[in-house]
Amino acid sequence: MAEIDFSAEIRALRSTYSSIEQVSDVEKLKAEIAELSEQAGAPDLWDDPASAQQVTSRLSHRQSELERLNKLSGRIDDLEVLVELGQAEGDADSLAEAATELESIRKALADLEVVTLLSGEYDEREAVVTIRAGAGGVDAADFAEMLLRMYLRWAERHGYPTTVMDTSYAEEAGLKSATFEVKAPYAFGTLSVEAGTHRLVRISPFDNQGRRQTSFAAVEVIPLIEQTDSIEIPDNEIRVDVFRSSGPGGQSVNTTDSAVRLTHIPTGIVVSMQNEKSQLQNRAAAMRVLQSRLLLLKKEQEDAEKKALAGDVKASWGDQMRSYVLNPYQMVKDLRTEHEVGNTSAVLDGDIDDFIDAGIRWRTGNRNAAE
Repeated sequence: MAEIDFSAEIRALRSTYSSIEQVSDVEKLKAEIAELSEQAGAPDLWDDPASAQQVTSRLSHRQSELERLNKLSGRIDDLEVLVELGQAEGDADSLAEAATELESIRKALADLEVVTLLSGEYDEREAVVTIRAGAGGVDAADFAEMLLRMYLRWAERHGYPTTVMDTSYAEEAGLKSATFEVKAPYAFGTLSVEAGTHRLVRISPFDNQGRRQTSFAAVEVIPLIEQTDSIEIPDNEIRVDVFRSSGPGGQSVNTTDSAVRLTHIPTGIVVSMQNEKSQLQNRAAAMRVLQSRLLLLKKEQEDAEKKALAGDVKASWGDQMRSYVLNPYQMVKDLRTEHEVGNTSAVLDGDIDDFIDAGIRWRTGNRNAAE
């Protein structure tokens, strides 16, 4: 093993940390924590539960962000002390421990650096993710269910609460579509790089002749609206349909018409909800998702106008953004970033952080080039 130049490595860590600290604007972060703490301490805070939850959630996230920065700074200081002691005493075990900690700090800084790239208008928001089966018949429906599990496992790994809001089961196996919330700060900015068409290649378990099948599924990611967002939808622009919730194979799981489908007539956007027990709760949840989609549509229209004024900027993601190949070889490859791994089982079990990080860096590079 090559000898590590700890002095140079620690200088590099401090340089990276300094850049992250500057972008994070620690003084502004502290001021925001103080302001949110004051709001959280107000005696009438919980008179408006939705607003209170927003304040306490934002405060918790900002405090965690500052604690994470401080902890990393302390770890670099401790590493320097460990190296000095190990070198002074010729302690090989201490230097081996220092090498392990060096790599761990480097990874933590890289993760934190990615977070600083989430600076879009809605990147701080929680996310609503919808997965839809595409071409490929029953294999596509099965693939949609595989992707749902992948993202729920990813959220579970990070301790992010999720709520499955709607599922539409296919007749033979899998899902026609599913919608779920990820209730964590920056969930939208993080997961928005997952939006697009995903492709699966495998030996179909549904084909008696064991032939290889290619199937597709689409992933949509939108930011969850907040009370401050001004998206008003006139009642005459919405058609409301109610129906009974159902489970796999069309099995009824509800004896009342509690599921709700909202259709926004001007745009044709349809939102269905059946997770809640009452029709009123499902309607409220569906309305929130509909408002979120209209908010994103409005933003996309504004961005399209800006692009038209700026000229043609080639930053298209393309129809197919990632391939999951299970046969004749094992590989998951992102076609935008060229990031690929051979452990397909780990990826489908939620180990997608490297794909997300590469996607965020890729997107930031495209934005910078466009500007």
